[in-house]
Amino acid sequence: MKDQTEHKARYKIFIDGSEGTTGLRIHERFAGRDDLRLLPIDPQLRKDPAERKRLIAESDITFLCLPDAAAAESAALWEDCGNETVRLIDTSTAHRTLDGWAYGFPELSAAHRRKIADGKKIAVPGCHATGFLALAYPLLSRKILPADYPVSCFSITGYSGGGKAAIAKYQAKDRDPQLLAPQEYALSQQHKHLKEMRELSGLSRLPLFSPIIADYYSGMVVSVPLYSELLDQKPTPVQLRQVFAEYYEGEPFIRVMPFGAEERLGGMMAGNGCSGWDGLELYVTGNKDRILLTARFDNLGKGASGAAVQCLNLMLGCGEAKGLQL
Repeated sequence: MKDQTEHKARYKIFIDGSEGTTGLRIHERFAGRDDLRLLPIDPQLRKDPAERKRLIAESDITFLCLPDAAAAESAALWEDCGNETVRLIDTSTAHRTLDGWAYGFPELSAAHRRKIADGKKIAVPGCHATGFLALAYPLLSRKILPADYPVSCFSITGYSGGGKAAIAKYQAKDRDPQLLAPQEYALSQQHKHLKEMRELSGLSRLPLFSPIIADYYSGMVVSVPLYSELLDQKPTPVQLRQVFAEYYEGEPFIRVMPFGAEERLGGMMAGNGCSGWDGLELYVTGNKDRILLTARFDNLGKGASGAAVQCLNLMLGCGEAKGLQL
């Protein structure tokens, strides 16, 4: 039985940073897949460059689930590993706007999907950037949202988005009572996702961005408010919803909700409403003067590990949703 399993597992996968939140979730999504064989690393050697380099060289695809500096170090190990067939999928911020790296959001365009499928180096989008780009990119590409529009965005996320340190802080028995309330952060407007939000969308200026972390584990809601009179073509909410429906037609990971669907939610948008799911819901609400675009998804799903596995599936030429929850 062991020999049969190894024979079926055509692709060897190394997760550099397998003990982090994203790495663990990727590992979970591989359960039951007989086309992949994970290359384990001795826990005592997980920070050893020589051992990581050896496993990178042995793999077909390596995931980098690391902080930015460590991801850059691993990318350098990959460059020097001596195996030109190895491909990388990086979940950090380190490479998302660099030349030579494909941006891992296939639904943005046919060109994005092709570059992921054919690429050797894939940078998985940030969670906040995923929601923002799902909303802004189609409108910029269709020339409805002017590139110089002063865009603002607010985002609420579960505490797992802060990684192991935030999870430990929020789950501590003697935690600070202030953690019971949502907390706005990145008050200096220097959030690390801002660069990709501007460069990948095509905006001429950085958005005003207000992220909020709240006392629940996973899931997020990203919203972009717009004045219809400042948009080209002056669309109504119903017309904008149709634009998104046509843009994402046939995309199983993006569900453009019917106009008025928020009424079934009691007019409220819970941040954890898509927790555990690997897709993204898109809502258009508001009125003829002021329109609110909203993306709701799991920061650990389409916002991180789920997106990384979707990119892997594209690279391997199998079904994009293989191993994912849709």
